[in-house]
Amino acid sequence: MGHGSSKDLSSSTSSHSRRERLRQKLRRVVRRDSRSKGSGSGSGSGYGNGFKLVSADDFAGIALLTLISAKMTFKDKWLACVSLGEQTFRTNITDQTEEPVWNSEKKVLLESNGPRIARVSVYETNLLKKNNLIGYCDIDLFLFLTQDSDSDVVEVDLLDPSSNDIVAGKLSFSCFVEDPEETEKDFARRILSIVDYNEDGYLSLSEFSELIDAFGNQIAANKKQELFKYADKNGDGVVSIDELASLLAHHQEKEPLINTCPVCGELLDASNRVGSMVHMTLCFNEGTGNNAMSGGYLTDKQASYGWLLKLSEWAHYSSYGIGLHSGSKAGHILVFDRTTKRLVEELIDAKIILAMRSLYQNKPGLFFLGKGGKEIMQKLSEKQGEKMNSADSTKEIPKFIELFKDQLNLSDMKYPLNHFKTFNEFFIRELKPGVRPIAFMDRDDTAVCGADSRLMAFKNVEESTRFWIKGRKFSIQGLLGNDVSVRPFIGGALVIFRLAPQDYHRFHLPVSGTIERFVHIPGSLYTVNPIAVNSLCDVFTENKRAVSIISTAYFGKVAFVAIGATMVGSITFTKEEGDYVQKGEEFGYFSFGGSTVICVFEKDMIKLDEDLLDNSSRSLETLVRVGMTLGLSTKTNVQ
Repeated sequence: MGHGSSKDLSSSTSSHSRRERLRQKLRRVVRRDSRSKGSGSGSGSGYGNGFKLVSADDFAGIALLTLISAKMTFKDKWLACVSLGEQTFRTNITDQTEEPVWNSEKKVLLESNGPRIARVSVYETNLLKKNNLIGYCDIDLFLFLTQDSDSDVVEVDLLDPSSNDIVAGKLSFSCFVEDPEETEKDFARRILSIVDYNEDGYLSLSEFSELIDAFGNQIAANKKQELFKYADKNGDGVVSIDELASLLAHHQEKEPLINTCPVCGELLDASNRVGSMVHMTLCFNEGTGNNAMSGGYLTDKQASYGWLLKLSEWAHYSSYGIGLHSGSKAGHILVFDRTTKRLVEELIDAKIILAMRSLYQNKPGLFFLGKGGKEIMQKLSEKQGEKMNSADSTKEIPKFIELFKDQLNLSDMKYPLNHFKTFNEFFIRELKPGVRPIAFMDRDDTAVCGADSRLMAFKNVEESTRFWIKGRKFSIQGLLGNDVSVRPFIGGALVIFRLAPQDYHRFHLPVSGTIERFVHIPGSLYTVNPIAVNSLCDVFTENKRAVSIISTAYFGKVAFVAIGATMVGSITFTKEEGDYVQKGEEFGYFSFGGSTVICVFEKDMIKLDEDLLDNSSRSLETLVRVGMTLGLSTKTNVQ
């Protein structure tokens, strides 16, 4: 265009793209008094007008989240990261201090069914070694935005990652939802200023025409005069801020004028207006102050790497990624936490990663597995199982807890640590009654998740082999074996529950029904890590496994397959053939190591939850817990 910046232009378009949507979603809000805030020794930040959310239906809009300051127990250079959904943002690094001040802002999207838990992590920085996580807190934005409070700034405890009972510091933050009326006018003002060459606050026809050209919509470009006449409500020959805002809001809902993001040039999906609104808003608007958090990272650990990560960004390469590449190639496995709706990193020892790559991702390793390697792994697993059943193995428990301290909740355990006489007793630990509530317990037409695990869900086997399982011979027949009739399961949905070593290792029933039979199938003990599953090894059809067939009223027959893996000594069931079982009841447990459960449903008998299918179509595992919803029966009447 030759005047103004494309970034400013994007701002206004993004504002109006979201404008009507926000007005609808925030129809039941109460205006908060205008206020101004400041904190610490840094310059204050103007926080403007905000809204008080009334109910969960109103949990939608653009919110300004500000990390103000912290009080720590020792001096260091500090940075903070905030994770919401699949992105993480970070502050700058402070000077050496016990009371870091950031005053860092980030505009984030709030959706009724979107992520609501923001994880804030505070790191001490170290340029020679890795940055260390010192404290964290989880902020439920919905609860925060709906509570009554006289203060605009809230102080919360930062918990020590090694123990939730230890307070590592205090964090001061603020968050409020923008006033949509003020936001849309502000955006309209910004976009108008781009092409308002004479700076009179109005758009002439020629200025309006250049604006339409920037939107990348050829249809709109061919009827500029018609659009100008429509926008000029009072007929004074110019378009004001309010008139421009009204035009964009009206057309963006019915016939979008903006086809291309003016900031990055990405083509917008006309069928996904909400997604386009989100893209443009967050692509342009990095906060209202001078201390906007940098972002776009996937996890807080990635964001905390500082200069090292910047180097990788400069080189246009990162070892992080969502999906199959991350699981099969990288040293980090990212999974989507269904509870917090946030990406989390699964911890795997670097030596184990190297060993798995050498075995499963190159020809010499695969040759070794085919020429005696499987037998060696079997003996190693049996030996390790015996070791973990010895009294001396209890010394491994503290090491295990330290390794997975960020991913273990010891308060959920039924018994204290001194109760366990061997490591395996700890590994197959029971949980307190009620810590895994079962969804819709009184409705047998709702299936639930059968394990604390990383879950992949597919409508059929073909989808599973396209997005996840790369074994050369994977099939329902190969999975269930020759002693089970596979005809009912051909074309049926398939759900994979992968248990990592740090997970609760008892598995539960996903459906209610009668256990018809158990079939035990001997086999190998490949690892069930995505590195192996995404290789050419036939992990699921060659590993040791036990198949149980459950007859149900709402789902027909359901095949429940418990699969052993490297270092898994045994698969133990706590139910017997002929038992009538209720969904959510304990079904059995795996001894030491990672392992997997696969459930296969009859064709067209279950409608799996959409969020599980969506993540799986991206080759992204979903972190679930026992009792969460899995899917709904398609049968409407059961006698």
